[in-house]
Amino acid sequence: MATKEECRSALEKLSDNLAQADGKVRTAAGFDRSLTCHITDLDVTFTGRLVDGRIEVAEVVAGPPSEKAQIGLAMAGDDLVALVDGELSFARAWGAGRVRLDAGFRDLVRLRSLL
Repeated sequence: MATKEECRSALEKLSDNLAQADGKVRTAAGFDRSLTCHITDLDVTFTGRLVDGRIEVAEVVAGPPSEKAQIGLAMAGDDLVALVDGELSFARAWGAGRVRLDAGFRDLVRLRSLL
């Protein structure tokens, strides 16, 4: 089971990957949205923002998100690490119910090229 520190590190790596991307990925990531990532097996939530292609984690709180974010993710810590490391396909994980994504239609369209 991934630790809270490993999950934070995975989110930082994802942020670095988004910031270094170019083309369609960079354009898709270049918007400003509130973001939560609930790590279900640890029962912690990373809250922050996706801003200009970077994920800025503001805080880590116990339990599920207390407020609805514009983009909400939920998954096990091991799945987050595997997704970021390229060992797990987002589409396959989402289809199997291992990853939950909650976002508005417009955001889903933009996120499609990221995920």
